[in-house]
Amino acid sequence: MGDEEVTVAYDVGIIGGGIVGAAVAAELAGRGRRVVVVERDRVASGTSARCEGNLLVSDKGPGPELEFARLGNALWRAFAASYREELGEDFPSLEFEAKGGLVVATGERGAGALAEFAARQRSVGVRADELTTAQAKELEPWLTDRVHAAVWYPDDGQVQPAIAAEALVALARARGATVLERCEVHAAIREHGRLTGVRTARGDVRVHDLVVAAGPWSAEVAARLGVGIPVRPRRGVVLVTAKMPQRIHHKVYDADYVGAVGSGSEGLMTSSVVESTQGGTVLIGSSREQVGFDDRFRSAVLREIAAKAIGLFPFLADTAVIRSYSGFRPYMPDHLPIVGPDHRHPGLWYATGHEGAGIGLSLPTGRLLADLMEGNDTEVDASAFSLARPTLRESLKESA
Repeated sequence: MGDEEVTVAYDVGIIGGGIVGAAVAAELAGRGRRVVVVERDRVASGTSARCEGNLLVSDKGPGPELEFARLGNALWRAFAASYREELGEDFPSLEFEAKGGLVVATGERGAGALAEFAARQRSVGVRADELTTAQAKELEPWLTDRVHAAVWYPDDGQVQPAIAAEALVALARARGATVLERCEVHAAIREHGRLTGVRTARGDVRVHDLVVAAGPWSAEVAARLGVGIPVRPRRGVVLVTAKMPQRIHHKVYDADYVGAVGSGSEGLMTSSVVESTQGGTVLIGSSREQVGFDDRFRSAVLREIAAKAIGLFPFLADTAVIRSYSGFRPYMPDHLPIVGPDHRHPGLWYATGHEGAGIGLSLPTGRLLADLMEGNDTEVDASAFSLARPTLRESLKESA
């Protein structure tokens, strides 16, 4: 896309060309809306290109996010089976795998917490099968012998996140959406008390509704629009090994991961998440820390992640790590995304704050936001993801 000036009116403008913005665009365009995606860099170049592609139910306790994730996993299965009907057989594979997840506790304390967590999930219909050590080793023969408890989650999956995001962008385009890359938003346009567009480096973009879907940069974008929202960046790091014969067959992580996901700590937290890719490498995570947008290399973080991974799979001690990458996730203080309208500013909507669950929750986010815009009944409780929910009241005051 060149630098020509833009002066077109659209039904919906979406700021952010990552997987969440792309999912919203594809859904709305598929419903006949005139859609424009405004991305300051290239699509799928931010958080969506710097994560593992998790489609998890195993790390979410009973509540609205778990129900959202269950819907998301169903939508991903359907999408993986159908996306080439519109995009053609030559479109690259999403590398979708309904591989299942194995959660392991290597200590007695963690074993008790894991068993309790799995029991609560089973109470709301999640399949979470407690395994013996021998059964866990049947699934993963190279797993450590220090298994105190293990739970099998057959509904966990994985997708190649950058390709999945590109597929949703391509789908949005095929359905008539316009995608403006290298087009940074500078300010809002308001008329008669309502937001009606944005000013960009390439001209004004007029819209009836505007969606902020800029991931960890959403607060910065909102501030340019004259609005405060409590989204903050949370940094995560992943290691990538050299290619090897497949020794890890599922998504495997230690029981500490669940606690790290739900923690509000600003300091460094690490846990072990290990899985193979279809390309033959092994991805090793994970870390969480709130350091703003500081992306400097810190070897201590990598050492801690690697040590915990070796605790799950001892053979990794002799495996070469060829690279690492880091990214920023959009953190929310109550650990739930914002999906829906801004009750303070007519015409403004959000699809952000998913933290590490954005890949899995992207498709249901598109579905939920489109249903809300159309005034339809929703498949999940929309109030749980509203900006006006009680758990955000104090955070909104602080970010205003």
